[in-house]
Amino acid sequence: MASKLLTSVKVGDLTLKNRLVMAPLTRARAGREHVPNELLAEYYSQRAGAGLILTEATMIATDGCAFTAEAGIWDAERIAGWKKVTDAVHQKNGLIAVQLWHPGRAAHSLLNGGAQPISSSNKAIRDGKIHTPEGSQSYEVPRALRTDELPGIVELFRVAAKNALQAGFDAIEIHGAHGYLLDQFLRDGVNDRSDAYGGSLENRARLLFEVIDAGVEVFGAGRVGLRISPLVPFNDMVDSDPQALVAYVAEQLDRRGIAFLDLRHDQFDRPEEQALAKIARKAYRGTLMRNGGFDQASGEAALADGSADAIIYGRFFIANPDLAERFASGAALNTMDGSTLYTPGAHGYVDYPTMKNSAEKSAAV
Repeated sequence: MASKLLTSVKVGDLTLKNRLVMAPLTRARAGREHVPNELLAEYYSQRAGAGLILTEATMIATDGCAFTAEAGIWDAERIAGWKKVTDAVHQKNGLIAVQLWHPGRAAHSLLNGGAQPISSSNKAIRDGKIHTPEGSQSYEVPRALRTDELPGIVELFRVAAKNALQAGFDAIEIHGAHGYLLDQFLRDGVNDRSDAYGGSLENRARLLFEVIDAGVEVFGAGRVGLRISPLVPFNDMVDSDPQALVAYVAEQLDRRGIAFLDLRHDQFDRPEEQALAKIARKAYRGTLMRNGGFDQASGEAALADGSADAIIYGRFFIANPDLAERFASGAALNTMDGSTLYTPGAHGYVDYPTMKNSAEKSAAV
């Protein structure tokens, strides 16, 4: 049977050469100044065989750091850094979208010049630790944003989208998942506000859609996507009615003609996650991308049954720069080395072998 994963697909204004999408993978290689560098350019261009690359979560604000060495996009220096990346990807006929992100309460003052983290409420993340220049720390109690501050948050995303356009990105993805700022408004496990941005689902989603609309003003709806993760508990998150959340968000995205919805599963084959995919599929007519534990066979199955239009792979792309070629040939996959995920330097980042590298090395022996 022919592989549907390896067929092209129209995603808004873009045409992807295949349906393998590279997941946003924060790898902490941009240094403490958050400037994309030659190492990032090499890493992303190695993976230009993906139908679409989604970059690591990218800081939209100088005080929005949560990973020590993630990349930013708030000024000319960082735009220039990303331009090196997009040029390198485009030289290999790839497409790349930047994931625009604010961590909210998942940040820490020690990473952000003493700035207190912000959120929809003053609820701290209770589980886990955050790595800082002074070692592992508990998460801090965030400051609840005032209603009059929220237009400023939207403006940060708008400026970031303009910067992304200048940097040569083909599209943007709004990060509304994983317990970061927009998700902290969207899910009611954190949002306990009583203003126009809290209470009802429509109110809790208000900030998210104001940000999306700002992105659309810059890129056009056909080059904007959204990531959500209604059942993913990461960063101490929960929602009382994830099915209603998905139905509402998908319906609103459909009205706007947004290019793609990135549905991040905790594990795609769990019944409750499958139910969310069906809800999204029914309400949203754009490109539905799914992510969360897929391999090649299960990815093909999801495309075949219509529950997805593209499959997002993370770990496989980390260890296999030539993933599409390996899927096409049935070649074995490299195994990811988890110990190098967030360590500085090239090792475990740009030195995974491709099939071509391996063949050349064997021929030279």
